Amino acid sequence: MNKEIIKNELDILFPNPKCELEYSHDYELLLSVMLSAQTTDKSVNIATKELYKKYDTLDKLNTLSIEDIKNYIKRIGFVSNKSKNFKSIVSEINKIGYVPNDREYLEKLNGVGRKTASVVLANLFNVPSFAVDTHVFRVSKRLGISNKNDDVLKTEKKLKKYFDEKDWNKINSQLVLFGRYNCTSRNPKCKNCNLISICKEKNKN
Repeated sequence: MNKEIIKNELDILFPNPKCELEYSHDYELLLSVMLSAQTTDKSVNIATKELYKKYDTLDKLNTLSIEDIKNYIKRIGFVSNKSKNFKSIVSEINKIGYVPNDREYLEKLNGVGRKTASVVLANLFNVPSFAVDTHVFRVSKRLGISNKNDDVLKTEKKLKKYFDEKDWNKINSQLVLFGRYNCTSRNPKCKNCNLISICKEKNKN
């Protein structure tokens, strides 16, 4: 069965998958996931390293102006919108002092969509989730779990139906890493891939 083939190979490649964003506090993860849209985790980690070190509490972060934030995150792109969202999120979270285990609350924050909320809930609270980022979206189609015309939400639903709920978070993280380092958008490492037999795009590469 393809599901077991996929699971076994992902377990071999990434036995202990972890989020590659660096954070020390719950709100830092939320902010970093928001910042990671359309850029790499590595770029976000570089941009936030000194920021989180110097402003190591919500109260301190809340003193930053949008221009201050821009200066820290200018390397990651979409600086204007992300700086405004950063400021807004810090302001809202600072009112309660923590990131709640509440999808509805999180998705109402500026710059926080379903994917970002899913990453936060999975990593902070171990809530079974499937955050469909660009890597998961691409790999799901190549492995035949979803179809080429499926949108992000439909892909998420198919992933949840395909895999057992107890495995969602682990497999989600594994698929992210598999897409990031193996099944890349350009020049995927097909020659060394043990899943090539079930890949829907093997003839294209």
